[in-house]
Amino acid sequence: MVTKQLKDLSEDADLRRADSLAREIFSDVANKWALLIIETLGDRTLRFSELRKGVEGISHKMLTQNLRMLERNGLVEREVYPTVPPRVEYTLTEPGRGLRATVDGMCDWTQKHLGRIEDARRRFDA
Repeated sequence: MVTKQLKDLSEDADLRRADSLAREIFSDVANKWALLIIETLGDRTLRFSELRKGVEGISHKMLTQNLRMLERNGLVEREVYPTVPPRVEYTLTEPGRGLRATVDGMCDWTQKHLGRIEDARRRFDA
C-alpha cells in the first residue's frame, strides 16, 4: 500500500510539472510576435533580415528576444555558418511546425467567425 501511495504521488507530481510547463510555454508563445514569426517561417528557412522584413513592425530587439525564446522552447532551430559576416538561418522544428498547424487553425477559425465577432464587439461596445 505504501508503494502505491508513493507511485500515485509521483504521478501527481508529474502532472503538476507538466501543467506548469504547459502554462509557461503558452505564456511564451501566445504573443503576437511569436505567432507571426512562426507563421512567417512556415516551411522555409530564413535569415534574420528576411524574418524581420516578413514580420511587419517588429524591432530588431523584439525579433531577437522572440527567436531566442522559440529556440529555447525547441520550436525554432538556429544555424550559424562560419562566414564573415556570420550567416544565421532559422527554421521551424517538428514541434514548431505542429504549433504552426494550430496557429493556422486559429486563423481559419477567426476568418470563419469574423463577422460574428465584429457584430458581438459592436453590440458590447454600444
